[in-house]
Amino acid sequence: MPGQVLDASALLAYLFNETGAADVEQALFQGVMISAVNLSEVFAKLEERGVAVNTAAEQFHTRGLFYALEIIDFDLEQAKAAARFKVRGKSIGLSLGDRACLALASIKGAAAITADKSWKQLQETQGIEVNVIR
Repeated sequence: MPGQVLDASALLAYLFNETGAADVEQALFQGVMISAVNLSEVFAKLEERGVAVNTAAEQFHTRGLFYALEIIDFDLEQAKAAARFKVRGKSIGLSLGDRACLALASIKGAAAITADKSWKQLQETQGIEVNVIR
């Protein structure tokens, strides 16, 4: 099982070749998990930029991303963990997608990879391993 979980912001940085893309590429090479919630966020952002969801999914398949990503369904255990992060992360304004990523990482004992620098506070206060790519 992969030991890292991608946040949508990290995968988007990779897709748009932004700062931190090389770090995400390395993680993809090793194999990473992503919550279905975060994958939905990525598809929504691509849709906003004019790439239809089905086209994006086809491109993920062509690029081998679906082989590198272990997509994890959002289940009851994650829903409860994500709800707990609402209070824990209130000071940094965690979205549902953020909380889904952190919940999955927490449950799996994995590091969360994100482009969101504010998550470092969670590592310091909650003991969650967070790798910020920028």
